[in-house]
Amino acid sequence: MTRPADLVLTNAEVHTLTAPPDGHAALVADAEVHDEVFDDGAVAVRDGRIVKVGSAYEVEFLRGADTDVIDCEGRVLLPGFVDAHTHLEVAGRRLVHADLGGADSRADAVARLRVEARESEGWVQGYGYDESEWGETTYLRREELDEVSESRPVVAFREDLHTASVNSHALALLDLDAEDPNVHTEDGRPTGILTEGAVDVVNDVVAPNVSTTRQRLVAARDHAHELGVTGVHDMVRGGHVARVYRELDRADELDLRVRINYWTDHLDAAREAGLVTNAGSQFVRVGALKTFTDGSIGSRTAKVSKPYADDEHGDEHGEWVVPPEELREWVADAEAAGFQFTAHAIGDVAVGETLTVYADTEDPGTARHRIEHAELLDEALVRRFAESGVVASVQPNFHKWAREGGLYESRLGERRTRGTNPLGALADAGVPLAFGSDTMPLGPLFGVEQAVTAPAAGQRLPVTDALAAYTRGAAYAGFDEARVGTVEPGKLADLVVLAASPWEVSPDTIADIDVWRTVVDGRVVHEHD
Repeated sequence: MTRPADLVLTNAEVHTLTAPPDGHAALVADAEVHDEVFDDGAVAVRDGRIVKVGSAYEVEFLRGADTDVIDCEGRVLLPGFVDAHTHLEVAGRRLVHADLGGADSRADAVARLRVEARESEGWVQGYGYDESEWGETTYLRREELDEVSESRPVVAFREDLHTASVNSHALALLDLDAEDPNVHTEDGRPTGILTEGAVDVVNDVVAPNVSTTRQRLVAARDHAHELGVTGVHDMVRGGHVARVYRELDRADELDLRVRINYWTDHLDAAREAGLVTNAGSQFVRVGALKTFTDGSIGSRTAKVSKPYADDEHGDEHGEWVVPPEELREWVADAEAAGFQFTAHAIGDVAVGETLTVYADTEDPGTARHRIEHAELLDEALVRRFAESGVVASVQPNFHKWAREGGLYESRLGERRTRGTNPLGALADAGVPLAFGSDTMPLGPLFGVEQAVTAPAAGQRLPVTDALAAYTRGAAYAGFDEARVGTVEPGKLADLVVLAASPWEVSPDTIADIDVWRTVVDGRVVHEHD
């Protein structure tokens, strides 16, 4: 006799987002054809796994006296969202410290830092500012942050984390070399604007202890659940993040599937500990080895073939963080140690060089090597992506910078902006797409909205394709398509129920849809009524 289900979600519009018939879970082209929909559907869960998907009538037979039944009242049920590129500890910083992402002006950002100064000790920290959202091109400067405090160090991190602004007191404490190109100066004096390597120095100084790391991760986990996120691929470099994840897992308090992509700094330690890609528990697994190649477009440090449009000298092409020769060595060492590899590459030059390095490996497609971001591509690079089988781990929310008068236009000019983040072109070419947020901001539905409403045709995706990239596509990028990413019997019961249908609302309001329920491992971890 069949045991009753532990949980039944019934009276739902169930979208399975199942893979195409060939089983290649990464492809999202023509996804609408393969999205099996149950208008009056239900899902039964037992022991944390889906055991039945069908009509409400069929699933009713698995209901027992102790079954927890949730009437979805016609709401949309989907696979739980998997964010393929996060920095959850960073997301937690914005929840615990000053959230500058919500500032609507420079003055508002400074005011938020003043509040943080009153409520904290030590370094005054703010995270997530984006000057382009204020209609400006100038980063926060030393003089403005001196208004927050002259006796305590103040730091405001830009949203992309490649730029930080500090006050005079912080500059004195950091004692950075004014000749360092990452320490911006004006008339020989530091402006308080730091990029790349200089930002790493600040990160080291303000690095949190175990207790603060836990506080940030728990806050970020709860926020992720509110947004329907049931799994993340977290980019971890130093600190206590990996330790805290495992402590939460052992205490059965994590309620989030985490794939840790370790920085290349950790390769020796990971190798000595016997770690390899996909090792781990049901909730915490080892992901890829990760590195930078270039910087960011916002900081004008992404490696681009043509100079930045707003470069007054006309010769600024960005910079290498890890040059191609060094990248080649890292990839070879990682593969030999049993690791998938992923490389941050944003500019077209960086993406091209990374694809060249991957092409010299045995089988980059089978290894599921990844490129994170890939923001600036031309048609030739899209074709090379498709031929390589490399996963494009991309951020649809970056299309917020592709709008008229936005960051991309100021940095790259109107013509190149139309070629940024070409999600539609990548999908049409058959490139495995995995969507993530880079926590800029965290929120899959915001990313879906940006993908659906992107300005240029080659940038846009239909709703189903965008959702698939945030579910089964991200699962594929993490070797997880057999466990999560679709609503099918045998899969883990990681599910999300939306208060409205992203197919039915106006495309520019998809981000406003409330997440009504989030389920992880068959347990409700978020409720919104």
